[in-house]
Amino acid sequence: MKENLFDHVDIPCERIHIPNGNAADMEEECRNYDASIKEAGGIDIQLLGIGRNGHIGFNEPAPFFTKGTHVVKLQQSTIDANARFFTDGKCPTSAVTMGIASIFSAKKIVLIATGEEKADAVFHAIKGQISPSECPASILQLHPDTTFLLDEKAASKL
Repeated sequence: MKENLFDHVDIPCERIHIPNGNAADMEEECRNYDASIKEAGGIDIQLLGIGRNGHIGFNEPAPFFTKGTHVVKLQQSTIDANARFFTDGKCPTSAVTMGIASIFSAKKIVLIATGEEKADAVFHAIKGQISPSECPASILQLHPDTTFLLDEKAASKL
């Protein structure tokens, strides 16, 4: 995130908060991250991408919407999509992520999607049935202040 986003935008480092995916005790890291959100008074703006399978924040399709920060086992489609970022061939098979409830609690949500491979997920997120097992991003239909920033290819099925 630092190299690909934060080094290119004007935001003070102390205003950026990401869970430590290398923490020795991941359960404690998740609890501490949720506590830091609460202590800060909540999330002002949540910036999201969307996976080809409709995941947001690595919340993969599942039978229910998740609550707080947790460790998730990534689906093979997510691993395959992210392998290009790991030139050593060691793409992670799990990730630490905010839960859907934590994401949804943000005052403002911005979801960015580019490319034709995201078109189905974007369609289901905006126009589909709200379903954690079909498209976790579909919950954003219920958020009072969500903006979707899409290129033409990602928006092609709307």
